[in-house]
Amino acid sequence: MATLRELSAAGELATGRRARRTDPRVQGLLPEVAILQVLSVDADGDVWATPAEWHGSMPAPRIHLIQRPGTRAAGMADRVLAKLRTAEDGTIEGRPIRILEPASPDVLGVYEVVQGQGYIRPVNRRTRTDYRVRSADSGGAKPGEVVVADVVGRAGLGAPQARVRERVGGMDDPRTLSVIAIHEHGIPNRFSNEAVREAEAGALPALGKRTDFRSIPFVTIDPSDARDFDDAIWAAQDADPANAGGWHVRVAIADVAHYVRPGSALDREAHERGNSVYFPDRVVPMLPEALSGGMCSLKQDEDRACLVATIWLDPAGAILRHRIERGLMRSVRRIEYERAQEIHDHGGDAETAALLQPLYAAYGAFKKARAARDPLNIESRELVVRLGANGRVADIHPRPHLDSHQLVEEFMIAANIAAAETIGRSTLPCMYRIHAEPDPERVEALRVFLESLDIKLTKGQRLMPRQFNLVLDRVRGTPHQEAVNQIILRTQSQAIYSPENIGHYGLSLRNYVHFTSPIRRYADLLIHRALIRSLELGDDGLPEMDHEEFGGIAAHISMTERRAMLAERDATDRYLAAFLSDRTGAEFLGRISGVGKAGVFITLLEIGAQALIPMRRLGDERYELDEANQAIVGTSTGAGFRLGDTITIRLVEATPATGGLIAEAVSSGSIKGDGHKRRGPKPKPRHFGRRR
Repeated sequence: MATLRELSAAGELATGRRARRTDPRVQGLLPEVAILQVLSVDADGDVWATPAEWHGSMPAPRIHLIQRPGTRAAGMADRVLAKLRTAEDGTIEGRPIRILEPASPDVLGVYEVVQGQGYIRPVNRRTRTDYRVRSADSGGAKPGEVVVADVVGRAGLGAPQARVRERVGGMDDPRTLSVIAIHEHGIPNRFSNEAVREAEAGALPALGKRTDFRSIPFVTIDPSDARDFDDAIWAAQDADPANAGGWHVRVAIADVAHYVRPGSALDREAHERGNSVYFPDRVVPMLPEALSGGMCSLKQDEDRACLVATIWLDPAGAILRHRIERGLMRSVRRIEYERAQEIHDHGGDAETAALLQPLYAAYGAFKKARAARDPLNIESRELVVRLGANGRVADIHPRPHLDSHQLVEEFMIAANIAAAETIGRSTLPCMYRIHAEPDPERVEALRVFLESLDIKLTKGQRLMPRQFNLVLDRVRGTPHQEAVNQIILRTQSQAIYSPENIGHYGLSLRNYVHFTSPIRRYADLLIHRALIRSLELGDDGLPEMDHEEFGGIAAHISMTERRAMLAERDATDRYLAAFLSDRTGAEFLGRISGVGKAGVFITLLEIGAQALIPMRRLGDERYELDEANQAIVGTSTGAGFRLGDTITIRLVEATPATGGLIAEAVSSGSIKGDGHKRRGPKPKPRHFGRRR
């Protein structure tokens, strides 16, 4: 919100009824449904908001909320799920679907005492206001503790006042870092007694009309730290002579729909959560432990209720046909990704090797099909935070990319396709996983940046994923590899859930759903219910609901997915800051991963953490942001920094409470004096930093 206030003060955002026509390029970046943050309520009672997340290069648009009669009006700082449209005069209107997060009457922050006066410094990096706390309202909090406090008002023109309600823990306790992320993002983390009772009452169903798959040697392949097991896989060569060299594969998925019935307390809470959220020290599950870690987890040597997708592949990996059944299964082996890859590559346990051999062989066919459709192949690095026995960060490293990961992914994609095509043959609503083509505005910005690297991106025609892949192949192994991967990733649209099927651009698929993780995603549970109803597999299928209601669920679970991603990322940032807190003053080699108004963002090559070099620490001159070329250039010397540059930085500050890392440049960027030549249009100067 601080950035928005700065834009408003600078005249970048209009106010009141004089809100100007929105630039069509901005309109093109907005989805049909978005999460908005209320920005202001004017004297006439009109409510104005802005997107809660905005990644465009232009200022975020100002949106007029049109309140529905008979519903509670949104207020200051509320987060609202709204449907967007462009009015005839070019302004953008939002029609609220629901208020997601009313303005919080409390604050989470670090309690401090300065000259006898108590203060709370919020852990939310977007909040710049400290809160005064009277000694009588401190609740026994000690300096340095994280607390939850109620905001109780403002005394005159001074800082707002707060009263401590709960002491969370000290910043020296690593578990506090996840608690901060959970609170800050409003993630529900307590189940009702009724939901817990329903979960604990769950029992294995009788075989009845189910198919008995317990003689099939399914295996689960998961991370070593996996907390639940949604899926198990099996493969064998197809015995049909008409499909010589083809494959017969099965994907078994936990039958969560059997335990979580529509309209139950479990269903209401699973819907509200939308998905599980994973932190280094804990998981906030979508379902209570009795199900997520118990009856719905496909544990080794235990009978489990399941839905099974049976799929026949030709030798080139194309799906010939498929069938989905409800049954009982039993996993014969739990295998970790690293162990699976080690046995496949170097041998080992003979029994496990025999189970893995046909899986890898079928994966070879899947790879051929993947190569034929050529989906988007962006390389991204996922950081793994490993905690020691004392709960503190012991190690941070990128998660390795193994064939075993890709093997499981290809089996899951095939099962998701089978589910999508099965429901598509019915008249039932379907919760598709869709991914739109990238916005032309972002593609053009990417094209200009690539031209600065002497890389051409086809212009004047619809871009397919394979054309992005050609660019990625060209930079692989070069100093620009990571930067180009990042900017191509930022060019893409965000995948969401929707009852309207527009296909999945990134995967190059026409029909796609999420079917394989119902323990941790509500979308998958809806797909299971639709399959149960359409295939007449039980009385616990998808209930009747109108299109608008289904669309509202899609918008909600798309929001909860985004919320979880942000919370997980913020928690990781805080753990990284805690890990580096005793290394301030040390120098690191880093690569520029972003440039913007705030300064230069650096990814530390050693561990993958991201630090900010503020404008004031770049040098004693005025800087110009060259958005077209993703660079910051000194207006006096012409020297500067560009996306992808490798530089040495010195860590100045590491703040676990906010996850912030502040650095200063030790070495210069690649732009040397007059050697920098823009290849895109000259931008309107935007000056930051010190003025002489």
